[in-house]
Amino acid sequence: MCLGIPAKVIELYEANGMKMARVDFGGALKEVCMEYLPEVKLGDYTIIHVGFGLSILDEQEAMETMELLRQIEAVGELETPN
Repeated sequence: MCLGIPAKVIELYEANGMKMARVDFGGALKEVCMEYLPEVKLGDYTIIHVGFGLSILDEQEAMETMELLRQIEAVGELETPN
C-alpha cells in the first residue's frame, strides 16, 4: 500500500537545478522535491509521497487528513501484540 502524507511547505529553494522544499509533517521536517508542483508557495500544504510533492491541498483538508492519521496511530497503540 502506498500512502501520501500532507505536509506544510516552510522553505523553498533550488538545489542542483531542481525545485526543492523543506516541509513540516507536524513536527518532523524533511527535504522533498517540488518539481511536479512548480506553482507551490510558502505555507501551502502538499501531499508528499516518497520524497516528492504530488498535489496541493487546502489547509482544512490537510488538517482533517492529519487528524485521521493520528487516530489511526492511536488505534495501533491500543492493540496488544499476539
